[in-house]
Amino acid sequence: MAEVLFRFASEDDAAQLLDVYAPYVQNTAVSFEYEVPTLQEFAARIRAVTKNYPYLICEIGGRIAGYAYAQRQRERAAYGWNAELSVYLRQEYVRRGIGRAFYTALLDILHMQGVENVYGSVTVPNAGSERLHEAMGFRRIGVFYRTGYKLGAWHDVAWFEKRIGEAECPAGFVPVTVLDAAVLAAVLQRSSALVQRKEESDSPA
Repeated sequence: MAEVLFRFASEDDAAQLLDVYAPYVQNTAVSFEYEVPTLQEFAARIRAVTKNYPYLICEIGGRIAGYAYAQRQRERAAYGWNAELSVYLRQEYVRRGIGRAFYTALLDILHMQGVENVYGSVTVPNAGSERLHEAMGFRRIGVFYRTGYKLGAWHDVAWFEKRIGEAECPAGFVPVTVLDAAVLAAVLQRSSALVQRKEESDSPA
């Protein structure tokens, strides 16, 4: 049985992560980009996210199956306790519990960072992603209709929201880089175990 490993991403992973992401740009409306970013551009994106937010990778048998990250939802100061989540998987690893494990880890880490609200945007229809958000306790809060034109058609985007904090007056946001490394390792280990158990249960006897 192949080992499952969840870990933090670095710029050194850019080429492999770009390989996961590129088909979403080229062949789908999941990403609204028209052109695949260059390796340098993609590495810069990883660098920008990892200064403050979790950027995670799932490896199965040493191969990157997918990645997920959080980023600030909007830039103005009052939005500082919100985060938006993104997940990208290689097609052959869809429906294997990886998306749920990614969200589980991201939500745990963001809660430790002091984030109050998390959001996901989904180009619809996308039954798998919509089910994932609903299963993780997100509520659908609205749709931007005909908001993106790609691959010869207009596309709607649904927004999902989940509150993970209850602070009346929130404390300062804590960058992921200053959180306790042992606590973060435990979070990633739990997600690794979630997927490992599903891999084992789905494997032929």
